[in-house]
Amino acid sequence: MSHPLAPILAQHSAVIGLFLLAVLLTAFATERLPPVVIALVAGVLMMVLGFLPPSELLQVFSNTAPVTIGAMFVLSGALLRTGVLEEISGWVLRRSMRRPRLAMAEIGAGAFAASAVMNNTPVVIVMIPIIKRLGRVIGTSATRLLIPLSYVTILGGTLTLIGTSTNLLVNGVAQEQGLPGFGMFEITGVGLITAVAGIGFLGLVGPWLLPDREEPGAGEHGESDNYLSHLVLLADSRLVGQVLEETGLSRRQGVQVIAIRRGQTTLRKQLGEVELQAGDQLVVSASPAELASLAEEQDFRVGLTGIGGGIVTAGPERAEDARLVEAVVSPSHPVIGRRLADIPMLSRLRVRVLGLSRPRHLPGPDLANARVRAADRLLIAAGEDAAIALASNIGLAQVAEAPARAFKRQKAPIAAAVLALVVLGSALLNLPIEALALVGVAVVLITRCIEPEEAWSTIDGNTLVLIFGMLAFGTGLQAAGTVQLIVDFIRPALTHASPLVLLFAIYALTSALTETVTNNAVAVIMTPLVIGLSEAMGTDPRPLIVAIMFGASASFATPIGYQTNTLVYGAANYRFTDFIKVGLPMNIVVGIAACFAINWLF
Repeated sequence: MSHPLAPILAQHSAVIGLFLLAVLLTAFATERLPPVVIALVAGVLMMVLGFLPPSELLQVFSNTAPVTIGAMFVLSGALLRTGVLEEISGWVLRRSMRRPRLAMAEIGAGAFAASAVMNNTPVVIVMIPIIKRLGRVIGTSATRLLIPLSYVTILGGTLTLIGTSTNLLVNGVAQEQGLPGFGMFEITGVGLITAVAGIGFLGLVGPWLLPDREEPGAGEHGESDNYLSHLVLLADSRLVGQVLEETGLSRRQGVQVIAIRRGQTTLRKQLGEVELQAGDQLVVSASPAELASLAEEQDFRVGLTGIGGGIVTAGPERAEDARLVEAVVSPSHPVIGRRLADIPMLSRLRVRVLGLSRPRHLPGPDLANARVRAADRLLIAAGEDAAIALASNIGLAQVAEAPARAFKRQKAPIAAAVLALVVLGSALLNLPIEALALVGVAVVLITRCIEPEEAWSTIDGNTLVLIFGMLAFGTGLQAAGTVQLIVDFIRPALTHASPLVLLFAIYALTSALTETVTNNAVAVIMTPLVIGLSEAMGTDPRPLIVAIMFGASASFATPIGYQTNTLVYGAANYRFTDFIKVGLPMNIVVGIAACFAINWLF
């Protein structure tokens, strides 16, 4: 360093690093700035102060953990894009209609298992509407079900090395410190023991601690996310002559057949037993993604067609130029009160109206005869010119490209097989998980399970930048001597401590920090710290590293400690204190079980 402060920085580098660490933790806890900004500034500051030369800063990007995490995001996105998770959740939901309480246990078991091999965030996103619907079936409020859903997926993520980004990150930091990497299922024994303790606690104590609070307006908007549409069965469809119950249509979670119109007759009862005929019009309630999927299939003509609607008929090869657009009918639109089939847009534009959604309830009696109201939302497949015309229509508001995409169900076996091979290859053949994950990404892209732009959108950029920033900050702390300073300070207090007491101390500190600071940041700070402590005390660092994995992942006491907690916090009528009431004792129970299990198995 050539600036005037170089001697002071060199002489007091360890203390300066300790001060910066305190400032960093305070900044995370107060949340004045987004965590990703704090981490990035902290990493850059280490470089500016000279604790981390630019050449070493660049070496941070060679850490395999962020690469693996990003690849797993893409593989999880491929499962969503191909409808694998939708198919699984639909199967569970169909069973729930017959035996709802058993289905609740099956949903918990499925979410638990899925979280062990993929990112648990998409698992929770898919499961939230299913849990809420199932709660209505069994007469239980969503607030008694969604916190357990989040907790179960957190526990499931602790089963394997790839279950959470935290496990991968801790493993990557440990390898950089010269330790051998962990195997795919090396922590599974500990994970199973903690899961039994945590789920057992929820089962025994949860009914007394979980809130029973209805959502405002509950029951009024159960179908608000679905669209009314109709499907006309084409003469050359493979479904002609099949009973509805036996078709794949009846097994899709996002599609509900409300009625079947055949000529002048409308069938509404025992629809599952109806044998389908060419020309049958199926009145359905469907999600945007399912409508987009049906519009690309060869069996149906979906929705109402405009003058050039041939561009979006059933064949996907003729739908490539169509864009999926959502538009809200404004209160001043002249079509209000008229039948949807009579709106001028259909006679002027190359569009197909796939569906109509109305706040708080589903319109009717069918798509063509539904009377348009203000705030109705239309799902429209449109050519490029028509999409521009819709955007300039003053009678329509919030015209934008729909976020929904058609499921690529024919690619589902490929996406599922790729993830399975990544897991098994790492577990059974001891191949590097980062290499397998990248190969998996290449396969799902080549086979078009997911398109490149969709794949990159599944990667949580904030998470990766935060990780790189914290890795840089952690490397700077070591170079400054701060890690050694902390080790020297706490070593006398722990020198004569038993391995179990040491485990409890590390786990408790990690867990406490995780509730207020992002878990990936805590993992990066704590891992080199416990490795240095273990070296100073002459003990094996691996049990303490496992304690960090579990302490940084098992975050239950606040809705901000873990992303799945945040998701369910916003999906139901929860209060911040609800998580403290059930999550704080959950932290204690799981922590005790984890420490005893680590002490026993490691």
